[in-house]
Formats: sequence, C-alpha cells, structure tokens
Amino acid sequence: MKRILVPTDFSEHAEDALKVAAQIAKKNNCEIFLLHMLELPSQMSDAISGGSGIPEVMLFIKKANETFQKIKERPYLNGISVSETVQFERASDGILSFCKKNKIDLIIMGSHGSSGIEEMLIGSNTEKVVRLSDIPVLVIKKDIGKFEARNFVFASDFSKEIKKPFKKMIEFTKIFDANLFLVMICTPNSFKTTLVAEKVMNDFIADFDIQNYSFHIFNDVNIENGILNFSNTINADLIGLCTHGRTGLAHFFNGSISEDLVNHTVKPVITFKI
Repeated sequence: MKRILVPTDFSEHAEDALKVAAQIAKKNNCEIFLLHMLELPSQMSDAISGGSGIPEVMLFIKKANETFQKIKERPYLNGISVSETVQFERASDGILSFCKKNKIDLIIMGSHGSSGIEEMLIGSNTEKVVRLSDIPVLVIKKDIGKFEARNFVFASDFSKEIKKPFKKMIEFTKIFDANLFLVMICTPNSFKTTLVAEKVMNDFIADFDIQNYSFHIFNDVNIENGILNFSNTINADLIGLCTHGRTGLAHFFNGSISEDLVNHTVKPVITFKI
C-alpha cells in the first residue's frame, strides 16, 4: 500500500479524510494523490475537449489550484509526497477512472452520511465509490484526531468468495498491528447455531496465517444493527466489510450493508470489493 487517493471537494469532511491519509502515509511511507472533480455543464465540457478557453472554466481551475496550494502547506502533510489533480468528470466516475490510471492502492473519503428521503433521492458519491471500487475504500465520518485501528472489527459470512478480499484486509491490519475481531452476525433470517457458525469460521481462517484475532458470534435483528452494536460493545476503532458491488435492480432490491453503515455509523468503515 503505497499510493493513497483522497478525493476532495475542499469541505471539512474531505479534510478529515486527508488528516487520516497523512497518518497512514507517514506510517507506511505512502504518496498521497489529491483529486478535485469539476462537473461542468455539457457545453463547457465540449469547449474544453475542443481546446477552447472559457473564462469561467479557467477561473474554476485557478481557484482549485490556489486551494490545493494552501492545503499542501498544512503542517500535518510535512514530509509527505503530495500531488494534486483537477479533473473534468462526474465525481464517482472520475474517482474510479483516476484510480485505474494511477494504480491507487487505497481510497480515503470523507462523508457526512444521510438518512431517509434525502438518502434515497440524492445518494452520495462516497456510497457509489464504496459500491463500485475494486480497491479498498476507507470512509471517515468526522475529525477523529489520532487514527488508530487497534480494535478492528471484520464482519462477514466467511464464505469462500470472501477469501481474496480478506487477504487485502490482512495487509491493512498489519500496518496498525491491529487486534482483529472476526464476527458473524446471526439474524432471524440468517440464523446459524453456535456450532455451525464456529465451524464455518474455523474452516475459513485455516487458510490464513494471521495473529491477534478472535472469533465472535453476535445475534441481532438484522446484520447492520448487529455490526453496529457489536462494534460499540468492544469499542471498535474501525469496521471492515466486503461489498458485492451490486448495481441497478440487484442493488435496489438487495440493498447494501456497506452503504448503510457508511451512512449510519460515525466510526471509520473500510470496504473491500469481492
């Protein structure tokens, strides 16, 4: 993990994410890439692609670059290699394409979350990136000061398809020498006896050489509540999940536990794509 992307709209939430990125970068000798997306009206975008200079566009670029320079002078970025880019594209699409072009290892994003009708109608660029990104996404909800992942909850059904993203998760835990809490949430709709759940988890972990972990089985009314309640009981620093990256009708009907958690918990959440 050497290349971290922090998308920014220059808000406080984006700066909260950047502060965490700086701490991870210093701990792991990483480079930080700052990305600001400008979603312009179609006529402006056409003019840019045709090489025309539009005063309004030039002003947007100038202001963004001026803000970048101020951000790079923040004391918490001292000693870190930081590069900045202004890109003309829809935010979520631009973030994902930037990652592929620049071989990004981790995305760190700020999010204020939402609920109810606002969540349904407006959605969130953070949620879209969480759902669609092929690389891990760490979502920061507030200024958390010193970022720690000593108590790291990883919630899963521990099926075979989880094994590949689980390897990425292990790499992340090693950076922070984390205590890994592996938890299976049992609900009325997905109930397993303790013996069955323990066997599933033991069979899963047998393929990995990891230290500092423990198994937990937690019962709750639904998976999201189970993860949140368990995380609160052990005072988790970070919640880890795998996401299927569903789109379209599949996403509408099945929902997304990862996106719900991004919206409804103040704890940092990191997601790994299956």
